[in-house]
Amino acid sequence: KEIMQIHGKLIKILEAEGGTSKNGKAWSKQSCIVETDSKYNNIVCITAFGDDKIENLNKLKVGGMCTIYCNVYSREYKGNYYNQIEGWKFSKSGNEFVTTDDNDMPF
Repeated sequence: KEIMQIHGKLIKILEAEGGTSKNGKAWSKQSCIVETDSKYNNIVCITAFGDDKIENLNKLKVGGMCTIYCNVYSREYKGNYYNQIEGWKFSKSGNEFVTTDDNDMPF
């Protein structure tokens, strides 16, 4: 798994889902859609697993800027690979996209 941060505008929070696993354990998840400032492929779907992470996701406001810390990984199923972006920390950020432009330094 690789840990990364995604910065962008929260454009949608999807409906929460839940159920019971084969071994009888309850599970819950909820996904959100974030628009980043990337030139290409700038829409990212991030999933929160567990009630605590879902609660933190729902503290964010649709249309607001956010930073989400994620684990990114792939799983194989019957010879096909599926990517998963799992958010584990959800926080509000400033009103603009985060940039790495250092040209505005005061000295």
